[in-house]
Amino acid sequence: MIKTISSREVYRNPWTSVREDVIERANGKRGIYGVIDKDPACIVVPLDKTPDGEFVYLIEQFRYTVGGRYLEFPQGGWEQAEVDPEALARGELKEETGLTAAMMTQLTTMQIAYGVMNQKHHCFLAEGLTHGEAEPDAEESDLVLHRMSVAEFEQMILDGTIVDNCTIAAWGVYRLWRERQ
Repeated sequence: MIKTISSREVYRNPWTSVREDVIERANGKRGIYGVIDKDPACIVVPLDKTPDGEFVYLIEQFRYTVGGRYLEFPQGGWEQAEVDPEALARGELKEETGLTAAMMTQLTTMQIAYGVMNQKHHCFLAEGLTHGEAEPDAEESDLVLHRMSVAEFEQMILDGTIVDNCTIAAWGVYRLWRERQ
């Protein structure tokens, strides 16, 4: 068990706060732990079942921290500590893709990168999709919506084209959930 001796906030913006904790480990040795705190977020698996097969929708966007454009499921948060997870998931889906879902199923709640960050990630399956206009935030002006077959999507995970751990984890949770239905 690790005990917190002291904690101080070292940085804050509207999306993130960073704190530095002085800790004491079980063996009595002290150290420093940096923690990123973020409000809850969601990730949505938009699944389109048609007579031609199953398809997923992904967002392509530039991710500044890693300097490239990547494919991922719609995801994000509203910078609010208290939020209705389904409302958040519906909102992010509409905002980023223009899609609305007739049915939303909460699959699980995960933690994102909990070795350095404290953030819940509510995972939803969206089905019965209807197309509309996307409503991206200012920092999401470069979003590109992609629709692809499940087979193509899974191959992109295996060949390293899709590298977002949250997208890959959400898909794994969906596949386990589906097997048990």
